[in-house]
Amino acid sequence: MDWGDILVIGFGLAMDAFAVSVCKGLAFSRRDWGKTLLIAGWFAVFQMLMPLAGYFLGTSFSAVAASFDHWIAFILLGLIGGNMIRESFHPEEKQETGDVSVRVMLPLAVATSIDALVTGVTFAFLSVRIWAAVLVIGLVTFLLCVLGVLLGRFLGRQLQKYSQLLGGIVLILIGLKILIEHLSGLA
Repeated sequence: MDWGDILVIGFGLAMDAFAVSVCKGLAFSRRDWGKTLLIAGWFAVFQMLMPLAGYFLGTSFSAVAASFDHWIAFILLGLIGGNMIRESFHPEEKQETGDVSVRVMLPLAVATSIDALVTGVTFAFLSVRIWAAVLVIGLVTFLLCVLGVLLGRFLGRQLQKYSQLLGGIVLILIGLKILIEHLSGLA
C-alpha cells in the first residue's frame, strides 16, 4: 500500500466525521473558530487512535492470516464502505445543536471512528507504516472537519448525504484495489 492509498483511505475514513461536522456547522449562526477547532480535534484524535488500536490488535494474529489477508482487507473495507453508502440514503433526521461538550462529542468521535479501528486491523495485515499512516489520517480528518463545520453554515444537510456516499465508494474501491493487486501478484 503506497502513500496515495493511505491519503485516499484517510479521506474515506474522514467522511463520516466530515458529515457530522457539517451538521454541527448547521447549528452555528456565526463562525466560531474555538468550537470549529474543538470539533475537528475530537474527530482527528479518534481517527488516529482507532486505527492504531486496530493495528496492534491485528498484528497479534497477522502471521496466521498472511495467506488470506487481502480477502480480509477487501471484505472489511467493503462492509465499511457499503454501510456508509447505505447510511447516505437513510440519514437520521435529528436537529443538531452547537453543543461541543465531552458528553456530546465523545460518543460522536467514537461512533465516526469505528471504521478506522477495522481499517487499522487491515493495516496490520498489509504491513503499513502505522505511525505515518495515523498522522496522515488525523491531519486529513482535522482539515476536512474544519471545512465541514464552515460549509455546514452555508450548504445545509444535502452535503452530509453526498459525503457519506463518496466515502463509502472510496473505501470499497480501495478494498477492490488491494484484492486485485494480491490476486494478480502485483503486491
